[in-house]
Amino acid sequence: MAAQWKGKSRGTVLGYKIFVLSMKKFGVGAAYFILYFVAAYFCFFSKDSVKAIYYYFRKRLNYSKFKSITSIYKSYYVFGQTIIDKVAISSGLSHKFTYEFDGIELIEKALKENKGGILISAHVGNFEIAEHFFGKLSNDMKISLLTTELEHSAIKEYLDTVTKKSNINFIYIKEDLSHIFEINAALTKNHLVCMTGDRYVEGSKYIEEELLGKKAKFPQGPFLLASRLKVPVLFVYVMKETNKHYHLFARQSNSKYKEENVLLKEYTESVQWMLNKYPTQWFNYFDFWQ
Repeated sequence: MAAQWKGKSRGTVLGYKIFVLSMKKFGVGAAYFILYFVAAYFCFFSKDSVKAIYYYFRKRLNYSKFKSITSIYKSYYVFGQTIIDKVAISSGLSHKFTYEFDGIELIEKALKENKGGILISAHVGNFEIAEHFFGKLSNDMKISLLTTELEHSAIKEYLDTVTKKSNINFIYIKEDLSHIFEINAALTKNHLVCMTGDRYVEGSKYIEEELLGKKAKFPQGPFLLASRLKVPVLFVYVMKETNKHYHLFARQSNSKYKEENVLLKEYTESVQWMLNKYPTQWFNYFDFWQ
């Protein structure tokens, strides 16, 4: 059985240093070239994640065996590209990329209500560069990102040394629930509070919903929180379309009386729509459906 998610993403500082050095010396294209070999390495030596992503392609998307195997490589390669792009964009190379907006008026409308807003995304596409999309709309747009202490790793510390200082305010999830007060403070200032809704950690509270034809566990927190706060709730994704082009999608929750289960169903429907359109950009390399 493929491993469950442990709350921390995989990777090494050395791997990131190789990509950053290649990019600085020879450009983004050189980093993409190295990625051909890195993606192949993961295909052969990342047994658990390969098993998990093969299940996704073969059983959930109903691909043939051959297409499932080739899609595993494509998935690792695109995932690596999103990491390289994130570093490139935040290192001052944003002008090398083009950006397309779909539904951004919904975010602008939410901010005009002056109550802030909840943005729920997923590990689908490259949401971490959303800050650069929003910066093109308004310099006054403030983002607070809800994350775990586990993700505050040595990799992030290294990337902070080679990229421009982010305008994102990080809110770390605490056992004493003090992060709830930080979220409320951010919303009071009309900030957008961003979180992901697709990674459940074993032992934490969860709710279940169907995704791609089979039920899976989702963390209760984001949907419970979004259902309790009387602010606009949107589902937002940033998808890679070509080597240098990204597309931001924003969809608003249509639930008049927000309930966590209703929000989750809307969310999974939006994620499924994204995956049908961009199947190789599902980046949950663990036993998601258990």
